[in-house]
Amino acid sequence: MPPKHPTAAKIPVSKLNKTSDTPILLEPNAEKRSAIAEELGALGLKKLRFDGEILPEGKKGWKLQASLGATVVQACIVTLEPVTTRIDTKVTRSFVPEHLIDLPEAGSETEIPDEDEIDVLGEEIDVEAVMIEALSLALPTYPRKDGAEMETGQFSAEGVTPMRDEDTRPFAGLASLREKMQKDGDES
Repeated sequence: MPPKHPTAAKIPVSKLNKTSDTPILLEPNAEKRSAIAEELGALGLKKLRFDGEILPEGKKGWKLQASLGATVVQACIVTLEPVTTRIDTKVTRSFVPEHLIDLPEAGSETEIPDEDEIDVLGEEIDVEAVMIEALSLALPTYPRKDGAEMETGQFSAEGVTPMRDEDTRPFAGLASLREKMQKDGDES
């Protein structure tokens, strides 16, 4: 298979081959990776590659299948030191004309469908937007540096016993209440 060449961030549907796969490859340069990292609230994005194809799906739809590979740097939630994470994930999206998608009526109380890989097909497929969305979903929500531990914080006014995590649990006092009741029952 010949090497793939970088593709445009947006591909017009009219340019897609209806009988075979259309290869896609995005490898943003350092400037673009920096802009994406800022958009996602990351400290940096060392590597980013989105490699796959767009295939015809049925008579009117298209399916994007790709591998997302990235090395992202985020701030540790405990120490704020940089944490580097490697992301490798598969991405699949189906693009279908709007009239073929069962959309709930506006204002109706309908459950969100499980199928979140379906997008409305427009004039073009925004490959870069799919890549950025997939990356944002794959980022660690709470990046933590190895060995970083949250310390217990105690905050209270002077002379007041600080509240502990255990004090906020709804059944925390039941054990001591049971013991007190058993002790009071033994004394009678």
